[in-house]
Amino acid sequence: MKRIAAKTVYKGIALGKIHVMQKSDSSVNRSRVDDPENEILRVHQSIDVAESQLQELYDKAVKEVGESNAAIFEVHQMMLRDLDYVESIENIIRTQQVNAEYAVAVTGDNFAEMFAGMDDDYMKARSADVKDISERLICCLKGGTSQGDVFKEPVIIVADDLAPSETVTLDKSKILAFVTVHGSTNSHTAILARTMNIPALIGAEMNLDELKSGMDALVNGFSGEFIIEPSEEIREEAKRNIQKEKEKQELLEQLKGKENVTLSGKKIKLYANIGSIGDLGYALENDAGGVGLFRSEFLYIGKNELPSEEEQFQIYKQAVQNMAGKKVIIRTLDIGADKQADYLNLGKEDNPALGYRAIRICLTQTDIFKTQLRALYRAAVYGNLSIMYPMIISTEEVEKIKKITAEVKQELAADNIPYKDVEEGIMIETPAAVMISDELAKMVDFFSVGTNDLTQYTLAIDRQNAKLDPFYNPHHKAILKMLQIVTDNAHKEGKWIGICGELGADPELTETFINMGVDELSVAPSAILKLRSIIRQIP
Repeated sequence: MKRIAAKTVYKGIALGKIHVMQKSDSSVNRSRVDDPENEILRVHQSIDVAESQLQELYDKAVKEVGESNAAIFEVHQMMLRDLDYVESIENIIRTQQVNAEYAVAVTGDNFAEMFAGMDDDYMKARSADVKDISERLICCLKGGTSQGDVFKEPVIIVADDLAPSETVTLDKSKILAFVTVHGSTNSHTAILARTMNIPALIGAEMNLDELKSGMDALVNGFSGEFIIEPSEEIREEAKRNIQKEKEKQELLEQLKGKENVTLSGKKIKLYANIGSIGDLGYALENDAGGVGLFRSEFLYIGKNELPSEEEQFQIYKQAVQNMAGKKVIIRTLDIGADKQADYLNLGKEDNPALGYRAIRICLTQTDIFKTQLRALYRAAVYGNLSIMYPMIISTEEVEKIKKITAEVKQELAADNIPYKDVEEGIMIETPAAVMISDELAKMVDFFSVGTNDLTQYTLAIDRQNAKLDPFYNPHHKAILKMLQIVTDNAHKEGKWIGICGELGADPELTETFINMGVDELSVAPSAILKLRSIIRQIP
């Protein structure tokens, strides 16, 4: 028996046999060629094949995990056609008179190393994408099909790392869990694992050569443990825990349709946080009262150009129609910091979390802002849509927003385009917004507290820095006092207040939030029924 500590990407317990996924043979030999132009022709033919494979992956991913999470395969297609990438391959073939496989391998390594050396986390993640497309291209050059593994029974997938394409090609009905040596909680694969509700661990220090497919193993996403060949005692305990989790879920299922009300009669709304149209199914499946946070930035990430007004309109329209009258709160573009879109050329910043992001971009590049607002007001005709603006620090910003929204409505009216006025609120994410929340409450319809950033800015701690985890305390008295101040100020003006940050799903604080007077909690869809159960037991 061997215990291996790891970092949890998605909680859960899985017991079963492992399947060690080895990378397809992308090793290449360097050989001299007499006809470089024929090698270049082979490269372009293989790019066509790889592009077709990626389109199939995209179509499959859209059905399983939604458009925003599938967008990575569109990115891969664009990377295949990237002029710098292709020209590098062609130059190596011509100048060194070498085979296509070798030129692709060298180019892939060079580009991956370049991305890995960048300071920006988003760009670092592109290193794995370059490796992925290069390995796919080499496989195509060798005549391979790059098909996913096929399993006869459900297994625990064990790998060095998993590219998004590898994750999607797998039959998720045959996967018990993921365990990888490398990877990050912000990678596309991690996002896919969470969306697919598959327990996952990363950072497991193990030698894959010592493992064999068919070994028994236990994945504990609650404790962050991967146990190989567990003892009979541990296996029996795991079976009991799996059964308990199953029974808990069955009990939670019985809460669908029930009110979120305490024993003393206090009520609170439970909404869902989502990042794409594909996530709406999870919100409805878990009986969400509405959508408290639709992260519209995922319409902008993973593309090579801004989404058009019509593209956004169709997505927002579909969201409100699918929720059938339930409230859908859409956050305007919140990009910057750890969320980047290359085509916006935001530039490198020493302190991106404190930099050019969110509403600051919208108030500077008003054409982008107006396009989104037009789409939102048009979509509001088809359902219950609300808008909220992120990263507000002043009343002057709200006044500027009001001026721009008035212009957008006038333009829509002048063009005879149907639109609808909507409820509009702001996110409370900065200490500045907390301190002037009494003034801000007079200017908007509601507050939604983004506790992730509010905690980061209040404690002066970068929440992305693992070294600071021992100092990061989301339960800090200062945060709770701020929440009470903001709640009181909202209610004084007759406005409602919600929490859409991760703290909203913290079961240790549910009763505290209700006693504060918080009106709504917006959380991951999977947390809704768990919170409903807690709420209904509060005195």
